[in-house]
Amino acid sequence: MTTFEVWAPDKPVKLRLGSEDREMERGEDGWWRLEVPSAGPGTDYGYVLPEVERPLPDPRSAWQPAGVHGPSRVYDHAAFRWTDAAWTGRQLPGSVLYELHIGTFTPEGTFDAAVERLDHLAELGVDLVELLPVNAFNGEYNWGYDGVGWFAPHEAYGGPDGLKRFVDAAHAKGLGVVLDVVYNHFGPSGAYAPMFAPYLSARSNPWGASVNLDGPLSGGVRRYIVDSVLMWLRDYHVDGLRLDAVHAFVDHSTIHLLEQLTVEVESLATHLGRPLSLIAESDLNDPRLITPREAGGYGLQAQWDDDVHHALHTLLTGERQGYYGDFGSLDSLQTVLEGAFLHANTWSSFRQRVHGRPVDRHRIPGHRFVAYLQNHDQIGNRAVGDRISATLSPGLLKVGATLLLTSPFTPMLFMGEEWAAGSPWQFFTSHPEPELAEAVRTGRRREFGGHGWAEADVPDPQDRATFQRSKLDWAERDKPGHAEILELYRTLIALRRAHADLSDPWLDKVAVWHGDRYVVVRRGRCAVVANLAAEPRTVSVRAVPDRVLFATEPDVVLQRDRVELPPESAVVVAFR
Repeated sequence: MTTFEVWAPDKPVKLRLGSEDREMERGEDGWWRLEVPSAGPGTDYGYVLPEVERPLPDPRSAWQPAGVHGPSRVYDHAAFRWTDAAWTGRQLPGSVLYELHIGTFTPEGTFDAAVERLDHLAELGVDLVELLPVNAFNGEYNWGYDGVGWFAPHEAYGGPDGLKRFVDAAHAKGLGVVLDVVYNHFGPSGAYAPMFAPYLSARSNPWGASVNLDGPLSGGVRRYIVDSVLMWLRDYHVDGLRLDAVHAFVDHSTIHLLEQLTVEVESLATHLGRPLSLIAESDLNDPRLITPREAGGYGLQAQWDDDVHHALHTLLTGERQGYYGDFGSLDSLQTVLEGAFLHANTWSSFRQRVHGRPVDRHRIPGHRFVAYLQNHDQIGNRAVGDRISATLSPGLLKVGATLLLTSPFTPMLFMGEEWAAGSPWQFFTSHPEPELAEAVRTGRRREFGGHGWAEADVPDPQDRATFQRSKLDWAERDKPGHAEILELYRTLIALRRAHADLSDPWLDKVAVWHGDRYVVVRRGRCAVVANLAAEPRTVSVRAVPDRVLFATEPDVVLQRDRVELPPESAVVVAFR
């Protein structure tokens, strides 16, 4: 037996089973319900609204086997045979994240194919695998941020059971799983939920109409989001969620949606007996998001920190365009390594206003900031999707990895970064509607044409070759040059785990000084020294080290309180 239920407070709804429409009963809460004894798992269904002749998918559908425009199918979460009963979870503090996109991580682009690569991730030493959005979206392949089915894994990846097999296998390897989820807008095709109820507001953001979080009947919309969050954590056993672009949430409620999520997820974590993490993507530079609720914050476990990326990227590459304008100096790197944000109630030339709020270095630990040298946005939103390894010398690439993986933050890698993958990661879509496809194609080329790129040089997002180019080439992992970088990443992750000072999150214990193209980061009884110059440097570390823990190049020389470094190199030394 299945109880079909859908929220539609202002219009009648019928249930379509096969070719038959059945009357449903409306409750005072605006939910329409009907019990059907003969309908079990595997039954296809849809809902019929007065203004639409054909049946529409369930806004809370757990399974869309024919895509986002097809019928929903009844799915039984209890039927899957989990083997992770001994899994106790993986906390974010002390972890290393690894971001990947299911469709381009392997040639097959499925959950099951990704399972076959979990040994690589376990041997690399990462702790949490972060999947770009996997909920149902229009077309075959996509970054995932055009999702419309907020309760259903994408069928081309393997559907609900495929995601569960991936999580189950990851837990068996000692790896936690974080899902990237998008609740700030619906994708441009297949979003049927707003036809049932006021899911959208009159406001908008860069990706479409904003979700109704504080207007009339917003309680049902908020419940929709909260229930989706709890479902991924409970029914799919995932260990955390990355909440996309929370700065796009417009919520003037007394209790912000983010705080509501924190409260309900903490309750679930208590019940399940394992840690559950909420990680925000936000460009607000507002530490209130990760400040505990007891101290007046929202209580999220972490947030992405673009300022760390920008400081490292600009210093290594010399790029200064757009939002990189305020970065690029050793001063800016010192500021973010000691205080997480560069823009902390300070002037932003890109925004032409004061931006951000300072972080309390004594009370907010660095592990609440996810830092990265590369991620999907910072690669894919470049005109040709080129990785930093396509620009930097091997020496500077090693310096960047060393500074990231010895920082006080929670480090995150992007798939293939660990072996300096040669494949780009480009912006790709597969919208079947010609008008939508052309709008995406034209918009992308015009955007970068305005930045000086020839439109013909910008890859066509709708061309399948753009998607195929973005897939990792696993054969290059063991080739000369790539294998060396892979060993470097493995060594740095192991070093971080072996020496408590290198994972110590307390920002007030980090001391940074710099000079002519060099920087020193004091981390307790260790120091990280980086030479960004094309010539050797002799650098004072202000104490006498007794040994070298790690060096990106040979021929490092210790001279009492000084270290002599080869060009474009980094070293980690220890003090007595």
